Amino acid sequence: MDKVVVYIHGKGGNAEEAKHYKTLFRNCDVVGLDYTAQFPWEAKDEFPLLFDRICKGYQSVQIIANSIGAYFAMNALSDYQIEKAYFISPVVNMEKLISDMMTWANITEDELHEKEEIQTPFGETLSWKYLCYARENPISWNIPTNILYGENDNLTSYATIAEFAKRWNATLTVMKNGEHWFHTENQMKFLDDWISSIFGITSQNWSNEALRLLPNRTSMLLSQKRQGIMKAVQGDSGHAQMKMVADVYSHIIDEDRCINAQRFEDAFYSQAK
Repeated sequence: MDKVVVYIHGKGGNAEEAKHYKTLFRNCDVVGLDYTAQFPWEAKDEFPLLFDRICKGYQSVQIIANSIGAYFAMNALSDYQIEKAYFISPVVNMEKLISDMMTWANITEDELHEKEEIQTPFGETLSWKYLCYARENPISWNIPTNILYGENDNLTSYATIAEFAKRWNATLTVMKNGEHWFHTENQMKFLDDWISSIFGITSQNWSNEALRLLPNRTSMLLSQKRQGIMKAVQGDSGHAQMKMVADVYSHIIDEDRCINAQRFEDAFYSQAK
């Protein structure tokens, strides 16, 4: 194969989790990035070495990154030729996350500066060096990116993830009642369907499965044109149940519908040429 998908796990995860995604990327090799870095400055050194070793000889490289794995990837791999990124519950603003944790633990900047490291009641160690690094190394990310975010994510607010998506022109999908950690049966099914709908359309191979997924993407624009009348959208898009329309598309704001619809048309017609 000339295509590879590199999976980058989050805190507490491991490279073996990549196996889950092999059935979703059938025409690609899927490899887990087996890293040991605990801090972004470590990832900055380790990731390029591992990434070069994995990607050697491949013409197409995509990544799936989970939680802090996405932050490490953006910190270490922003200059690489990556075709597409799939971010699952990504940490996109580390400075804000550390500041939020300081607030939760009632710790001031002066205290953290003086002690350098402080253990919190909720199990996280706050580091002055980490906070300074996040401030001095802001994220710059111009790789085409799709983000999956849980509505009840306890680490990243919707405002933060939406601002990131808007700034870097990423596509944002929100799972209603989803969490930071996608792990339940319903959450994993939503995640799998999300990847399948994106990969099916952007894949070079226009299979019957990819064509079947086309209505899912156009439903975003249809729901705007039909002024939110879900029964009408169901009929236009071909979904068997109106509940499917409500569950998947109700969170998408008007601006995102237009942007995503345009992206879909651009991708579709570019493949058809």
